[in-house]
Amino acid sequence: MNKGELVEQVSNWTGLTKKASREAVEAIASVITDTLARGEKVTLVGFGTFKVMQRKARTGRNPQTGQSIQIPAKKVPRFRPGKDLKDRV
Repeated sequence: MNKGELVEQVSNWTGLTKKASREAVEAIASVITDTLARGEKVTLVGFGTFKVMQRKARTGRNPQTGQSIQIPAKKVPRFRPGKDLKDRV
């Protein structure tokens, strides 16, 4: 399912126009993104939790040359599904 299909499903479920549904989907995505950018977590009970994790620096290899390279530490978003989502899937 892509964003357009999600907007259509939201429109069908809620009775909102496609324009209003698109704005709602984009607003939810923006709020989650902004919250994660601040380093906070987002919990949707029954669905799951979005949070930011710190990935440690590590040594890797360039697959083309085999040369050893240093991969820096960085923050990455993570999603942990909730119980209801796990049970349904």
